[in-house]
Amino acid sequence: MSTSVAAVQVSDEVREAVREGRPVVALESTIFTHGLPRPRNLDVALEAEEMLRAQGVVPATIGVFEGRPTVGLSTQEITELSGADGIVKVSLRDLPVVTTLGVHGGTTVAATAFLAHRAGIKVFSTGGLGGVHHGASETFDESADMTTLAHTPVLVISAGVKSILDVAATLERFETLNIPVLGYGTTRYPGFYVTDSGHEIGYSVSTAEETARILAARDALGLPQAVLLANPVPHDKQLPPEELDAILARAWDQAEKAGITGNDTTPFLLDHIRRDTQGRSLQVNIDVYRGNVALGGRIATALTR
Repeated sequence: MSTSVAAVQVSDEVREAVREGRPVVALESTIFTHGLPRPRNLDVALEAEEMLRAQGVVPATIGVFEGRPTVGLSTQEITELSGADGIVKVSLRDLPVVTTLGVHGGTTVAATAFLAHRAGIKVFSTGGLGGVHHGASETFDESADMTTLAHTPVLVISAGVKSILDVAATLERFETLNIPVLGYGTTRYPGFYVTDSGHEIGYSVSTAEETARILAARDALGLPQAVLLANPVPHDKQLPPEELDAILARAWDQAEKAGITGNDTTPFLLDHIRRDTQGRSLQVNIDVYRGNVALGGRIATALTR
């Protein structure tokens, strides 16, 4: 059973946990609708929920099911979304459209953060963030994640932005948008597949409790933006940085020769990385997600104290 909050469907379990002040962590759906191959996508989605429940935390997997933006998808709904073809990738701008059309959708960071906030959830664990694409000074190709997070006061735990993006420009945009970026145990910004993207950030936190206090301070000040917590993949699980640099150089070269541009660039590059690493990048993706989900559970628990 579920209850409706305006156009947003919130499961009874999530609604009651938020009302009672129990820990809840939001999870996005694009990781299993678009990011991972079948049947591993379903395994990872359900495993993330089980990890949180083992910590005493309520998982709130967010997606669009038959046109209903849903916070707290059921196991049956997650299973159907994991196996369905032609699912729409839903950013914030797409929500009213897919709601009207009544279609399935996997929510991006922007849409997931918005829906989590609408439901009163403060912590959101994901894999990687969107950011500024190379050549954005001419194409204006920037992720809606950034502008949405500038006015959505949640904590977003990620392993940084994917290495195919312009990391330096992305960090500059976060600064312009007044979005604080914290490193978990580091002042080196991670690059998703690698522990260190080569860029420094100003602040580091070392515990879930310290992170929770920063969120409380933001809320006490009435600030509207998200806090970004960059949680690097462990050194022993990252792709070797030199190998990744070489793969990216080959991928960009092939994209240029094939005339790949615009929205087709990101999936082309990511698929090239997966093939060139014989699937090892896929395992890094999963390791990243597991680490961020576990950390999200600890911080959500700290917030309830």
